[in-house]
Amino acid sequence: MESENKVFAFLEKYLMGPMGKVASWRIVRAVMAAGMASIPFVIVGSMFLVLNVLPQTFTFLEGFFDNTFFRISDLYMLANKATMGILALYFGLVIGYEYTKIFAEEEELNLNPLNGALLSLFAFFITVPQIVLEKGKMSLVHQMDDGGTIVHGWEMVADGVSRLGATGIFTAIITSVVAVQLYRLCVKKNWVIKMPEAVPEGVSRSFTALIPAFLVAFVILIINGILIALGTDIFKIVAIPFGFVVNLTNSWIGILVIYFIMHALGIVGIHGATIVSGFLTPIVLTNMQSNIQGANFPFAGEFNNAFVTLGGSGATLGLCIFIAFLAKSKQLRVLGKSALAPGIFNINEPLIFGLPIVYNPFLAIPFFLAPMVSASIAYWAIKLSIVKPIIAQMPWPTPPGAGAFISTGGHFMAAVVALICVVVSFLIWLPFIKMYDKKLVQQEKGEQALI
Repeated sequence: MESENKVFAFLEKYLMGPMGKVASWRIVRAVMAAGMASIPFVIVGSMFLVLNVLPQTFTFLEGFFDNTFFRISDLYMLANKATMGILALYFGLVIGYEYTKIFAEEEELNLNPLNGALLSLFAFFITVPQIVLEKGKMSLVHQMDDGGTIVHGWEMVADGVSRLGATGIFTAIITSVVAVQLYRLCVKKNWVIKMPEAVPEGVSRSFTALIPAFLVAFVILIINGILIALGTDIFKIVAIPFGFVVNLTNSWIGILVIYFIMHALGIVGIHGATIVSGFLTPIVLTNMQSNIQGANFPFAGEFNNAFVTLGGSGATLGLCIFIAFLAKSKQLRVLGKSALAPGIFNINEPLIFGLPIVYNPFLAIPFFLAPMVSASIAYWAIKLSIVKPIIAQMPWPTPPGAGAFISTGGHFMAAVVALICVVVSFLIWLPFIKMYDKKLVQQEKGEQALI
């Protein structure tokens, strides 16, 4: 028992502490808020995409779809283009708003979150058009050939302007941070135009943002100009480090590390899935957009709730069913039956804190191991093209099998692999929960003997 306590102490000191500090950073909180805010729109857009690709799986529907849905597909697919096609705008807008709001509340500054949001979009749009330096002159790129379609600097793809989509998320994050920090600087230094109190609030707000808007324009234009003079731009610069991070998260080892960290936080009482997923949302959405365009990234969309943590953190659905109907301990049976309905929808706080799993050395190993094995099964199933890659975002509480089916655009094997993950996870939990069940039965008998 002493050795287990040392392990928990180690995790608290070297993982829980640093991760807790990182999660409290203002920019991290703003990015997490942006990720959460974008999910409902991505889910809605994804449902229309799923409708559009169903005949690829169920070929017998092709004739019916050709004569019905596909006649208006250009209309209803606008819902997809207006979500995945402009995802960077959602991130830039929400980060600008939330980041400004955090500074206003925590530093008691007279910052308007709406101004912060608009300044962030302003800064981002300055960087979007592609410009080159030729013969001493900066010119908007104009290209219409097999290499792509760029009209006056704006690169056009099937979803609209390419840089407004998922590929622009990381640039939107950076420009939002710069814009809000410049806005904050202006207010702190009192570099704002103050209007009399009699002036309507809307008019006053617009003048308050005037000097910050000039400063944002100058700073972003100078940065952009320097990069263009060097033969690059902010999108290309950002792609280097973030490309490395994306590649790392899409390796098998990277996946294992992600799920280890998630559950190491969970075992000491922190909702690791929320914290880690907040960091990863831009990456999985970018990967999902790449999959739509023909890539094969396993770690995309709701990979986690479609294949890995089925039943909740620790992949506990099989465990929940077992203790509800087959456990010998009265305590476990009651807990299992009360946790079963939430567990089907990937909610397992009753088990996390009721068994408990938190700080429980009997259950720590399967809590780590089951999701890592499930993630490995799903990763290689997608990597080896046994299962189609994830192209749609489904609601995270979607029951096992159905979530994987929807996420992959209606691929039957995805549902099969998800159910295999449930079974394998349960087999990992089985010897540990039987040992724990036996221990609780002995305790219950001892308590009865004392009565």
